[in-house]
Amino acid sequence: MRNIIPFMTRIPLRGDFEKARNEIWAFPLLAPATSALPLLIIYFNVPLKNVLALLTLYSIIGLLHLDGLADWADGIMAKGDRERKIKAMKDLNTGVAGVFAVVMVLFLQAYSLQLLPFYAILLAELNSKYAMLLALATKKPLGEGLGSYFMEAMNKKQLLLGSVLYLALLLPAVAYTPGSILSVLGLLIGVCTIKLSLDNFGGLNGDCIGAIAEITRAGTLLILAFIWWYL
Repeated sequence: MRNIIPFMTRIPLRGDFEKARNEIWAFPLLAPATSALPLLIIYFNVPLKNVLALLTLYSIIGLLHLDGLADWADGIMAKGDRERKIKAMKDLNTGVAGVFAVVMVLFLQAYSLQLLPFYAILLAELNSKYAMLLALATKKPLGEGLGSYFMEAMNKKQLLLGSVLYLALLLPAVAYTPGSILSVLGLLIGVCTIKLSLDNFGGLNGDCIGAIAEITRAGTLLILAFIWWYL
């Protein structure tokens, strides 16, 4: 797992980039590491805990996925055929759709966290990382890049190991609060985002995978907020 940590987070560890793609199965294990400090901020009820928790989370995972979300949204909202959508996604300039998507994702996460128990951010990060694993499992790369590089190493063994880890990390939360099992509904949003990407672009690249991670996390928190509101 040590090789995937410096690639997927800003945690200052050394890793072998060539070996990182053989550790895709460990994506769910990143969730406890990336959500630990935000979780503590919420647990101890620090003033503005939802905002500080979110800022802490992004200081750990970086802004690369948010950047991917912005590019992805520009491509999705572009009018025209698949080639024009891909061109819009790869454009270095961020459009209104990209800005709107980033603002909405941050907005939904910040406001949802106010209504949720401290461990919700762990569940959301767990879904986010597992959704990335599912995206790579499609084995449908868009062009040459990091997405293609990781998909080449993706296989049934890595998917199985990742799935087992996902369930193993989910079970303690379910044992603590049975209602936590409903967090798996957030994965449906991730799956829908994967399908939307494939329908619009014909494959997945790094921007798509980053968008899938961000939308899945925000969607999970939103679903849990609605559930906790009505419980």
